[in-house]
Amino acid sequence: MKIREILDALDARLLTPDADLEVDVHAACGSDMMSDVLAYVKDQGVLLTGLNNPQVVRTADMMDMVCIVFVRGKVPGEGILELAAARDIAVLTTEKTMFSACGLLYEKGLRGGTSHV
Repeated sequence: MKIREILDALDARLLTPDADLEVDVHAACGSDMMSDVLAYVKDQGVLLTGLNNPQVVRTADMMDMVCIVFVRGKVPGEGILELAAARDIAVLTTEKTMFSACGLLYEKGLRGGTSHV
């Protein structure tokens, strides 16, 4: 799935206008706890979260994620967007809840992966 398809599936808005929307994403993770993202996920391309702080971008960058989706209509501040853009991470926002957004992406074929089952 490409970032452009995520944008469409979630009826989302792109907050980093220079982002490459043709980047492939093979898996997703939904979490507000960045410690869980660091501890348990692997091979994720997109992070869905309601947490709105710079740690989200730092975590996504450490995990080589290419896209962050802020759920529930959250819009990060300019500093967070600049940090994401500097790391080539696309940032989207959707009015959908985390549960709904994850379900829609799953329905479209995007899966998640963890380091344990």
